[in-house]
Amino acid sequence: QRQLVESGGGSVQAGGSLRLSCAASGATISSRCMAWFRQAPGLEREGVATIYTSGGSTWYADSVKGRFTISQDNAKNTLYLQMNSLKPEDTAIYYCAARPLWARCPDTVSPLTFGAWGQGTQVTVSS
Repeated sequence: QRQLVESGGGSVQAGGSLRLSCAASGATISSRCMAWFRQAPGLEREGVATIYTSGGSTWYADSVKGRFTISQDNAKNTLYLQMNSLKPEDTAIYYCAARPLWARCPDTVSPLTFGAWGQGTQVTVSS
Protein backbone atom coordinates (compact mmCIF):
# COMPACT_ATOMS: atom_id res chain seq x y z
CA GLN A 1 0.00 0.00 0.00
CA ARG A 2 1.42 3.36 -1.02
CA GLN A 3 2.20 5.70 1.83
CA LEU A 4 3.63 9.22 2.04
CA VAL A 5 5.03 10.41 5.36
CA GLU A 6 6.11 14.01 5.87
CA SER A 7 8.59 15.19 8.47
CA GLY A 8 10.77 18.18 9.21
CA GLY A 9 8.17 20.72 10.23
CA GLY A 10 8.56 22.90 13.29
CA SER A 11 8.63 26.41 14.65
CA VAL A 12 11.13 28.98 13.41
CA GLN A 13 11.55 32.72 13.44
CA ALA A 14 11.09 34.79 10.33
CA GLY A 15 14.13 34.56 8.10
CA GLY A 16 14.89 31.03 9.21
CA SER A 17 14.99 27.80 7.23
CA LEU A 18 13.44 24.35 7.36
CA ARG A 19 13.72 21.29 5.17
CA LEU A 20 10.67 19.11 4.81
CA SER A 21 10.95 15.47 3.80
CA CYS A 22 8.35 13.16 2.31
CA ALA A 23 9.30 9.50 2.55
CA ALA A 24 7.39 7.27 0.15
CA SER A 25 6.77 3.57 0.58
CA GLY A 26 4.83 1.05 -1.44
CA ALA A 27 5.48 2.92 -4.69
CA THR A 28 8.36 4.76 -6.29
CA ILE A 29 8.43 8.55 -6.50
CA SER A 30 10.12 8.20 -9.88
CA SER A 31 8.40 8.96 -13.17
CA ARG A 32 5.47 10.92 -11.81
CA CYS A 33 4.50 14.38 -10.69
CA MET A 34 5.13 15.01 -7.01
CA ALA A 35 4.08 18.15 -5.16
CA TRP A 36 4.03 20.08 -1.95
CA PHE A 37 0.82 21.80 -0.90
CA ARG A 38 0.03 23.85 2.18
CA GLN A 39 -3.09 24.81 4.04
CA ALA A 40 -3.36 27.65 6.52
CA PRO A 41 -6.29 27.90 8.97
CA GLY A 42 -9.43 29.07 7.22
CA LEU A 43 -7.86 28.94 3.79
CA GLU A 44 -7.97 26.48 0.91
CA ARG A 45 -5.14 24.06 0.26
CA GLU A 46 -2.76 25.63 -2.23
CA GLY A 47 0.05 24.30 -4.37
CA VAL A 48 3.54 25.37 -3.34
CA ALA A 49 5.82 23.46 -5.69
CA THR A 50 5.78 20.55 -8.11
CA ILE A 51 8.40 18.38 -9.73
CA TYR A 52 8.18 15.81 -12.50
CA THR A 53 10.61 13.26 -11.14
CA SER A 54 11.80 12.07 -14.53
CA GLY A 55 13.53 15.10 -15.97
CA GLY A 56 13.23 17.32 -12.93
CA SER A 57 11.06 20.09 -14.33
CA THR A 58 9.70 22.21 -11.51
CA TRP A 59 7.02 24.79 -10.78
CA TYR A 60 6.73 27.18 -7.85
CA ALA A 61 3.96 29.38 -6.57
CA ASP A 62 4.84 33.06 -6.95
CA SER A 63 4.71 33.48 -3.18
CA VAL A 64 7.63 31.06 -2.64
CA LYS A 65 9.66 31.52 -5.82
CA GLY A 66 13.32 32.17 -5.02
CA ARG A 67 12.91 31.01 -1.41
CA PHE A 68 11.77 27.37 -1.67
CA THR A 69 13.37 24.51 -3.58
CA ILE A 70 11.74 21.17 -4.35
CA SER A 71 13.99 18.19 -4.95
CA GLN A 72 14.05 14.40 -4.91
CA ASP A 73 16.34 11.55 -3.93
CA ASN A 74 15.27 8.53 -5.93
CA ALA A 75 17.64 6.23 -4.05
CA LYS A 76 15.91 7.15 -0.80
CA ASN A 77 12.50 7.40 -2.46
CA THR A 78 12.11 10.75 -0.76
CA LEU A 79 10.86 14.18 -1.80
CA TYR A 80 12.17 17.35 -0.16
CA LEU A 81 11.20 20.97 0.22
CA GLN A 82 13.97 23.33 1.28
CA MET A 83 12.41 26.48 2.68
CA ASN A 84 14.60 29.53 3.21
CA SER A 85 13.84 33.12 4.23
CA LEU A 86 10.64 31.95 5.88
CA LYS A 87 7.89 34.48 6.51
CA PRO A 88 4.97 34.40 8.97
CA GLU A 89 2.63 33.97 6.01
CA ASP A 90 4.32 30.63 5.28
CA THR A 91 2.71 29.25 8.45
CA ALA A 92 0.57 26.27 7.45
CA ILE A 93 0.31 22.51 7.42
CA TYR A 94 2.45 21.24 4.54
CA TYR A 95 1.40 18.17 2.61
CA CYS A 96 3.21 15.94 0.17
CA ALA A 97 1.18 14.64 -2.76
CA ALA A 98 1.65 12.35 -5.73
CA ARG A 99 0.02 11.74 -9.10
CA PRO A 100 -0.16 8.32 -10.75
CA LEU A 101 2.86 6.75 -12.41
CA TRP A 102 3.82 8.59 -15.64
CA ALA A 103 1.37 11.40 -14.92
CA ARG A 104 2.94 14.76 -15.62
CA CYS A 105 2.34 17.87 -13.58
CA PRO A 106 -0.83 19.75 -14.47
CA ASP A 107 -0.80 23.29 -15.83
CA THR A 108 -3.10 24.27 -12.98
CA VAL A 109 -1.87 22.88 -9.67
CA SER A 110 -5.03 21.82 -7.91
CA PRO A 111 -5.39 19.36 -5.01
CA LEU A 112 -8.08 17.64 -7.09
CA THR A 113 -5.45 16.38 -9.53
CA PHE A 114 -3.40 14.54 -6.90
CA GLY A 115 -4.63 11.23 -5.57
CA ALA A 116 -2.12 10.31 -2.87
CA TRP A 117 -1.45 12.43 0.20
CA GLY A 118 0.60 12.41 3.34
CA GLN A 119 -0.74 13.32 6.75
CA GLY A 120 0.93 16.75 6.78
CA THR A 121 3.54 18.48 8.91
CA GLN A 122 3.04 21.78 10.72
CA VAL A 123 5.27 24.75 9.91
CA THR A 124 4.98 27.80 12.15
CA VAL A 125 6.92 30.99 11.45
CA SER A 126 6.94 33.71 14.07
CA SER A 127 7.76 37.35 13.46
